[in-house]
Amino acid sequence: MPAVTQMIYDMGLQDMLDGVTFECSETARSEKQIAIRYKLEGKTLTSDEINTIFSKTKAEGGTLYYVDEPVLKKIAPDIIFTQDVCDVCQIDTERVSKSAYKLPKIPELISITPNGLDDVFENALTIAKALGKPEIGIAYVDALKDRIRKIIDIQRANNILPKSVMLLEWINPMFNCGHWIPHQIAYAGGVDMLSHPSGDSVVIPWEKIAKYNPEVLIIAPCGYNIETTLKDMKFLEDKPEWASLKAVKNERVFIANFEMFTQSSAGTLVNGIECLMAMIHPNIYKVSKQLASNFINYKLDLVAKM
Repeated sequence: MPAVTQMIYDMGLQDMLDGVTFECSETARSEKQIAIRYKLEGKTLTSDEINTIFSKTKAEGGTLYYVDEPVLKKIAPDIIFTQDVCDVCQIDTERVSKSAYKLPKIPELISITPNGLDDVFENALTIAKALGKPEIGIAYVDALKDRIRKIIDIQRANNILPKSVMLLEWINPMFNCGHWIPHQIAYAGGVDMLSHPSGDSVVIPWEKIAKYNPEVLIIAPCGYNIETTLKDMKFLEDKPEWASLKAVKNERVFIANFEMFTQSSAGTLVNGIECLMAMIHPNIYKVSKQLASNFINYKLDLVAKM
């Protein structure tokens, strides 16, 4: 699970980690053995093509993810962290357990399955405790919550009102945002009225988005970086009401890297809150150049590069 890998690294516990997934950070993949693979690795596909392949595979009872069993046997883990938030984005506990139970020594399977942002913080504590370092988990979570409190203090000091926001988790078909993302938006001084807090993201009709007409539109498809998302923007630009949306007319459309939102690592989600604050309220909040590299203003930044 990439989010667990990231939190283990954030807490400085990576020496206890042996196996990672194909989707974990480049650093983790270079240092650890890759035990989870993906049948579409290396393929360049549009969001529509990926959705079609996933839907067909799921309807047939299959999966695009699999355990590299020789690697898993070599690792002989004591603990495997799994997830059951989404079997579209990552391998689930059921499929991992089928391989884990073949091992001579059966490992402990711990499912990291958050619904809301508070759950993510609890997950960090669970991971640290499982690795025998609960005090490190507590310090990690406390530091992240301090960063959120500072963002809230800035909003209070400036008497800001929340702006209407929409964050898309997928482009074609369009999915609203769910789980912890609406909480991130709320902490950043926004409200996404089409979101599903602490629940699954769902397909949402374009007509509903056009009627909602958000002040700020953020596009962060699951698993996509900025460059990949740019290739799919034609699906949105071809919509008849696109040019008349408030966010488009006021140049408040942003494209962001998915890690800050759909990957449930506590540290990256707090990074996402800070970046959201900079996108939603740019007049009162700026982020470091490093964090700012995770999002672009779709109109302004692209024009500046031309």
